[in-house]
Amino acid sequence: MLSQLARRHFGLFRDPFLDDIQGAEDVFLAPDQRYIREHMYSTAKHGGFLAVIGESGAGKSVLRRDLIDRIQREEHAITPIFPRTIDKERLTASAVCDAIIEDISQERPKRSLEAKARQIERLLTGSSRGGTSHVLIIEEAHDLTVPTLKYLKRFWELEDGFRRLLSIILIGQPELKGTLDERRNWQAREVIRRIEVAELAPLDAHLEGYVALKFKRLGKEAGEVFEEGVYDAMRERLTLQSRNSRAPISMLYPLVVNNFIVKCMNLAAELGQRKVNADVVKGA
Repeated sequence: MLSQLARRHFGLFRDPFLDDIQGAEDVFLAPDQRYIREHMYSTAKHGGFLAVIGESGAGKSVLRRDLIDRIQREEHAITPIFPRTIDKERLTASAVCDAIIEDISQERPKRSLEAKARQIERLLTGSSRGGTSHVLIIEEAHDLTVPTLKYLKRFWELEDGFRRLLSIILIGQPELKGTLDERRNWQAREVIRRIEVAELAPLDAHLEGYVALKFKRLGKEAGEVFEEGVYDAMRERLTLQSRNSRAPISMLYPLVVNNFIVKCMNLAAELGQRKVNADVVKGA
């Protein structure tokens, strides 16, 4: 956390990275994030099957919250459905049925899986004919088993004429990409080939814009805190050299950047530096 010393040193009354997303205006959207944001909305509205993949702290949950906020704020006729099973390895077809029934109706789920399947098809059809779209959103989807992934295809195939009754958005860490590799899971190729994959990229060239937004929320210009050249130093510190590849690995994801900047600001305050400079970044 940003120390009290650093807050006083830089004239801040709040930590710019603590509870930093209070509304849509606080969401930083580089071109990559903006594209995935629109892809998620289009999927929810028109019946697609999308996997959003990103490292821990890459902003997946922020985009999920933004989607829900956008649906509510703009009053779109889209109903989000969230299975509440914490351990996604234990998520079953029956649990997905229960989530759909409970999130779109006041009915109690039937007991048998066959009865539940008929129940959700009836409920989704009636709601869809009333003009509502439905999106099943599964977080921590990297923990899904292959059999559950295959079941999800059956849900996605529910339709009323030419209109799909349910769209699906999976949100998970890079392990999900491995699950969706048909070379590893050939038995799930029928569903894997139908899932669009969108990967969240690191901030990289958009680091300056991201940091500027965080401080603007507090009425502070980033230039009052950081010297010129500091961003290149941050890029260098947060880029790793892979042992197995010549290509460097960027760790410039929002959560990593947030934590590293706080560390640099705390150190600058301890050293009595008026601003965070490249030397502070190298020593953090």
